[in-house]
Amino acid sequence: MSGTTLDGTAAGPVAVVHVVRGEVDDSAPVDLGRFTAPGLDLNRLVWPRTEPGPAFHVPVAEIVDLLVETGEALKADRAGLLAEALERMAPVSPLPAEVLERAYAVLWRSFQRAGLYAQIDHELGGADVLDGWREVRLPENRIAATRAFPPRLVHIIAGNAPGVAAMSVVRGALTKGVNLLKLPSNDLFTATAILRTMAAVAPGHPVVRSFSAVYWRGGDEAVESVLFRPQFFDKLVAWGGESTIRSALKYVGPGFELVSFDPKTSISMIGREAFASEESLARAADAGAADATFFNQQACVASRFQFVEGSWDDADRYAALLCERLAVAREFSSAGGPRVAGELREEIDVLRSIEPEYRVWGGYDGRGLVIRSPEPVDFHPDGKIVDVVPVAALSEAVAHAGVATQTVGVYPDARKAELRDALACAGVQRVVSLGRAGGMPPGLSHDGFYPLQRLMRWVNDE
Repeated sequence: MSGTTLDGTAAGPVAVVHVVRGEVDDSAPVDLGRFTAPGLDLNRLVWPRTEPGPAFHVPVAEIVDLLVETGEALKADRAGLLAEALERMAPVSPLPAEVLERAYAVLWRSFQRAGLYAQIDHELGGADVLDGWREVRLPENRIAATRAFPPRLVHIIAGNAPGVAAMSVVRGALTKGVNLLKLPSNDLFTATAILRTMAAVAPGHPVVRSFSAVYWRGGDEAVESVLFRPQFFDKLVAWGGESTIRSALKYVGPGFELVSFDPKTSISMIGREAFASEESLARAADAGAADATFFNQQACVASRFQFVEGSWDDADRYAALLCERLAVAREFSSAGGPRVAGELREEIDVLRSIEPEYRVWGGYDGRGLVIRSPEPVDFHPDGKIVDVVPVAALSEAVAHAGVATQTVGVYPDARKAELRDALACAGVQRVVSLGRAGGMPPGLSHDGFYPLQRLMRWVNDE
């Protein structure tokens, strides 16, 4: 991970910043090849169970105020910390600089007061259970009390979208717990920029001191076998691909739980209503393209397979328009993207040769490519590639959804009600209006569960 100077010449390795207990770690950097980072002092990355974490007794209202102030500071970037992170990210991220810039420009949205309270209210039933003990009435007139007690969390965050770091900081802060964030190799800068901004807003605040964010190589047993223990942490919050989740599983045991945001894919369903007029078809194609290109198809919510209710000719009309709309720049996507990889090109070249059973629109330049096939292709469409599959009825497309399907976008909205129970039965976690796959409203479930509820330690007084 070497940068470049303004004249285009290679610069030295990029310096990665660590934050330990709310402060920038200024210990001697270690050469990690592509970058340098402070050496790890594992003792400083854990909080002893003999005493409460720094924020265990901080009122929720105070934490929300701090997060809102942090959001305002991120929006203004008064200390230039986001600008610095963006400058370091741009040369090495798989995302185009323009997409990163727009994503960084809206990180503050995760810190808005209404969204914070939506999570507290909808996921936990209110702040009272965080600030103290909630009295509950049991059968036979028994009275008990329950509390969402602050947890000790290790977060293995994903780097495919900067918003994951913001989401992890917000959720960790709202729990009042202690949080160790492992920086992902494809985003070594966003989480620390957010934490440093929070520290600039309220130096030494208990919530600030409750966070550390450092890098180690994923799967490094010398680090993980020491940290991933119940005497230090309650839960491992893991985002990422199958290898990340499988590596995390070997440490799970009594007293140390895995909260997993598993690798997912997403699909779309376009009803025959799209063909009622040229205008409705254009709307559907544009919405389908928006869902397919979210973070240039790097995010789990990005649609890769789109099922069209109609004939092959109908699917072809939709596919041609969809291909055009894939090349449009949007808030979280660029007009162009990386060129299609060689292996995928070979697969697609074979399909081009067997028209009319398969048809292909677009090229390999990264501006988008659409395949129309009689059944879903057996490879993973990636980098703004969409597979369009005609079906006689949208109900037939449900068979192609499963537990690894996160989001299903449906057009028109009125068709969602007839499909959502079957999709839920298949394992799907979100059903949305086509074009609305990107982003998740705060306070709703994520990957089939309520994150705040799952992150807490629930304790009863009976």
